[in-house]
Amino acid sequence: MEYSTFGRHVAVDTWGVDFELLNNADFLEAHMVEAAEACGASVLSVQAKQFEPQGATVLVLLSESHLSIHTYPEKGFAALDCYTCGETVDPQLAIDYMLAVLKPETAYAKKLVRGMGELQVVEPQLKQIELV
Repeated sequence: MEYSTFGRHVAVDTWGVDFELLNNADFLEAHMVEAAEACGASVLSVQAKQFEPQGATVLVLLSESHLSIHTYPEKGFAALDCYTCGETVDPQLAIDYMLAVLKPETAYAKKLVRGMGELQVVEPQLKQIELV
């Protein structure tokens, strides 16, 4: 069987993020869209939910797949992931963008290489980028 559905899926758990950043769905939505655009993805739609008493979820639907964040501000925690199909859009760039926005004290990441047969798990290199 020939596989031709290459994709990359980066998942990151972040700890030590400021409560106010994680508890603002509008702020997160704006930056998630910017992150998607920064990696060259095509945004199709966005869903955002502010939870009470705290927390937010943002899902950015991409032509190439998705970018999402789920937050627990009371714990300083956010779970981010970005999956993109094909070779032209690198999900790591969107993740690096969001890490620059959130500035976590600690981040743990894994990258799955998908659509090529058996899943491959890779240790991604998280980069400290400068936002302009």
